[in-house]
Amino acid sequence: MKKLKPLGLILFSFIISLTAYSQSENAEGKSSADLAKQLANPNATLGQMLFPIDYIRYNGEVDNAAQNGYVLNFQPSLPFPISEGINLYLRPLIPIYLSQPVIGDNGFESKGGLGNISADLAIGKTWPSKWITLVGVFAGFRTASNEALKSRQNTLGPEMMIAKLTNFGAVGFIASHAFGVGNLSDADPSTTTILPDDFWVASDGTANTSVTAGQYFYTINLSNGWQINATPTYAYNHRAESGNKLTLPLGTGFQKVVLFGKVPVRFGAQYWYYIASPDTFGPQHHFRVTVAPVIPLPW
Repeated sequence: MKKLKPLGLILFSFIISLTAYSQSENAEGKSSADLAKQLANPNATLGQMLFPIDYIRYNGEVDNAAQNGYVLNFQPSLPFPISEGINLYLRPLIPIYLSQPVIGDNGFESKGGLGNISADLAIGKTWPSKWITLVGVFAGFRTASNEALKSRQNTLGPEMMIAKLTNFGAVGFIASHAFGVGNLSDADPSTTTILPDDFWVASDGTANTSVTAGQYFYTINLSNGWQINATPTYAYNHRAESGNKLTLPLGTGFQKVVLFGKVPVRFGAQYWYYIASPDTFGPQHHFRVTVAPVIPLPW
């Protein structure tokens, strides 16, 4: 039962977010199309409870590298308005690995449980030119419930975003750098999970974590609240061996805001194809389904 607690917490948060609107008006009576356009703004003052669900198909040069991974994520986004066009963000990301391939002594195994929680704290500003900038800090924590799922170190580093609101929607780019903080874990990197934030470390396992990562994103507004969008994530592991440093997908997808009475919910689906992935073992295909209730800010 202990392994189900994080999943139960996520499901409880989902139910709470769906019922929050029972005590409030539907985003000031806006239509689904209006809400979709507002949500395309990465500095919008709308609260969301994001539930991205991932299926990842792995491949590589190691034996039996064709593996499948399934991850349920929870990421609440509740911006705190400071002044007109300036917002403060604290956004934790809580992954639940339903099934993650792990390289062990006897080949691949499948592990599950709470993953490594990360969070960013940042301030975003929308300028009169419709450019948006964001600066902050990003941190990752070794919180995984299974030792095989833990990252090698806690991490901390700077984060920035540049985005542009356009006539068709929005486009932008996020970058952060994770420096290893504290002692390295004693785990042998050749016998532990190869996670998206640490695909392949130096063969001797002695170097501190140093990963530049982020995402690019775009949204194209269509009619009736439909949008073409994608938010692919990339990573460059400076400590990895040659051929295993860069992870870069091309992605596209669609999303739509649907009103359930007073409750707006954003549904989306994306596909990412990796044009660069660690040679030894890394992702090849990535399917993501997102369910994101839009909730009133508590302040």
